[in-house]
Amino acid sequence: MSDDARKDTQEQADFRQYCRGWLADNRPPEPTVRLPLSPLEIMTTEQLCYLQDWQQSAYDAGLVGCDYPQEVGGGGCKDCQRVANEEMLRARTPFFPNVIGLGMAAPTVFYHGQEELKQNLLPRLFSGEDIWCQGFSEPGAGSDLANVQTFAERKGDKWVINGHKVWTSLAHFAEWMILLLRTDKSHKYDGLSYFVVPIRAALGDGVTVRPLIKMTGETGFNEVIFDNLEVDDSYRLDELGKGWQVAMTTLLHERGAGELQTPRAGGMKSKATHTTNTANLIELARNSVRDGEPASADPLLRDRIVQQVIREQGLALNQQRARVPALLDHPMRVQLQNKLLMTEISQDTAALALEIEGASASLYLGDDNAPVGGQWPMAYMNSYGMTIAAGTSEVQRNILGERVLGLAKSK
Repeated sequence: MSDDARKDTQEQADFRQYCRGWLADNRPPEPTVRLPLSPLEIMTTEQLCYLQDWQQSAYDAGLVGCDYPQEVGGGGCKDCQRVANEEMLRARTPFFPNVIGLGMAAPTVFYHGQEELKQNLLPRLFSGEDIWCQGFSEPGAGSDLANVQTFAERKGDKWVINGHKVWTSLAHFAEWMILLLRTDKSHKYDGLSYFVVPIRAALGDGVTVRPLIKMTGETGFNEVIFDNLEVDDSYRLDELGKGWQVAMTTLLHERGAGELQTPRAGGMKSKATHTTNTANLIELARNSVRDGEPASADPLLRDRIVQQVIREQGLALNQQRARVPALLDHPMRVQLQNKLLMTEISQDTAALALEIEGASASLYLGDDNAPVGGQWPMAYMNSYGMTIAAGTSEVQRNILGERVLGLAKSK
């Protein structure tokens, strides 16, 4: 019995057994296309359709949205999404494509949306039929999120939106966007409001989506232009001017500190994807040759790999602490710390992999001679996006220092 299973209630134990049995009998077929490293790098319709079919199947089986009320398309269970996620990870299933919808939009809509809006939007979000994206960052507002300038002007019971969002992952496939914008230019924080916007229906008629090419050659994110887009006031979440408070709900869940055990990406491993963990790093070292011997025989390299194993194991144990209220001296500390450490550990692991590969690290996807199909160089380049997303590592350290440890603000 796993450590996770030992902590289960009877309801969770029964659900775990159900998940394990269903996953054993319903593994998705092998993809006919290369899957990306994560949902944020989905580029093609073929990739998306394969992953959407998987999410729909898992949702129909009750493995997605487990903890949400049945009235909004959920399973009505208590802390069972964690169990489903653990079992999908154990079964090495593909990830879900609607990662922004599941991890950020769903809890935000659930906590701040009107009942009719929840009932209309959440079931299709859980099933993956509607892909969601996040409209927060702008060319002049990234780390200083409260400086967003996208503006909505009231027009009867509608709002007219103009502005420019950037680094918008999955916007090229998204039906809906969670959107932080300004409704009052005279107040920095109190002038912000929060909407959900049907961007797919407005393409070419108030919304323009332009793909951005990353240094990996992928186009997982985009810039989105709003030009006199009209939306109903019913798409506003919470009260006018409460956008900053609503955005904090989104960011808390994006950083892993939300109250609901909401589904994020399910199992993050599959035979078609590559995970930057130390198990794969060790395998790479064993299969890489230096001076006629496996790289793993180098004692200095072995020591550096062990240090990464220790960091990774420490992170996993710290994540378990988040489930024990008595060990939480601050409600945000463990989760925010985990976001910071997880992204930096992944980046350092990928960097060490490139050292192990040596000159072969210059070979990329599509090169028959590239170790592990060129996945490690791509993982390293993609890792910088993760240390920036949801607040840069520098911002995360400031939050931990100021809000958790009570240190003075940096000047």
